[in-house]
Amino acid sequence: MEEPRKTGPRDVFVHLLAIIFLYVLVIGFSALLFGYINIYFPDILQGDYGRYARAGIRWPISILFVVFPFYLWLNRYLQNDLLKYPEKRELKTRRWLLHFTLFLATVVIVGDLVTLMYQFLSGGVTVRFLLKVITVLVIAGAVFLYYGWNLKKSIPPMQDQRMKIFVQAVMGLGTLAIVAGFFVVGSPQAERMWQFDERRISDLSMIQWEIVNYWQTKEELPGALADLHDPLRGFIPPLDPETNEPYGYRVTGDHSFDLCASFQTSNMMDGKTPSRAIPMDPYGMQENWMHDVGETCFSRTIDPERFPPVKAMPVPVR
Repeated sequence: MEEPRKTGPRDVFVHLLAIIFLYVLVIGFSALLFGYINIYFPDILQGDYGRYARAGIRWPISILFVVFPFYLWLNRYLQNDLLKYPEKRELKTRRWLLHFTLFLATVVIVGDLVTLMYQFLSGGVTVRFLLKVITVLVIAGAVFLYYGWNLKKSIPPMQDQRMKIFVQAVMGLGTLAIVAGFFVVGSPQAERMWQFDERRISDLSMIQWEIVNYWQTKEELPGALADLHDPLRGFIPPLDPETNEPYGYRVTGDHSFDLCASFQTSNMMDGKTPSRAIPMDPYGMQENWMHDVGETCFSRTIDPERFPPVKAMPVPVR
């Protein structure tokens, strides 16, 4: 007859690691589901639009993709170990961690309901808010149910038919949420193309203000972008980050000009939600950098009253 196995440091650290993984997963899944809600139920007041909302779920997906399989394997290992050595169920570390987890789940559920009531009384209950409340309630409730069951029962969850269905449903939904994230955020190639286009917009914005500064100083527009080259200030007109070619520029009037670039993606209106916010410059001129795929030119006109010429300071006579 096999002698009961004594518990040791390994058991303590394995249980501690499993609980840490659990907390990471709970936070990660909450952030991921909140991201989905932000994308498909946008709030104009919070500005969670298009790609920026999608970018927010990359970290949760990355964390869950790595931690979720490890947690499943570790949890399965613990259940098999407890089945083989039932005396380990009384391990103080295990019971303390389970009770603490149940305590946290209870606090989260109560806090979630209190927040719901407060928002209801404040008139702030929206579909977006309700979905987030339900998300927190479901995740905390699932944790409470599973670990509460483990604390009371003496058999592994997979040996109980109802708990087995519950565990398999949670695993399936978790896997589905992670896989769906790869389709929501888009491919790495598409993200790379978007970053190139963001760099182009940043370059054009920089060039635009150098042109305004040039006009304020000389009271004329530069004939070419090369005229903006200023060794004293160290400014060199940027080139397209991918082709290394100069951006398009042409003078269309005494105070007007066009800046052009070739884009690989579109940031135009996508349904009802803009895929990126329109940047606003700090001097009051709205910079509309909305573009479609392909060559796009942005027409700009300098208002002399808003951007008056800068008079050269007289040189003192000695």
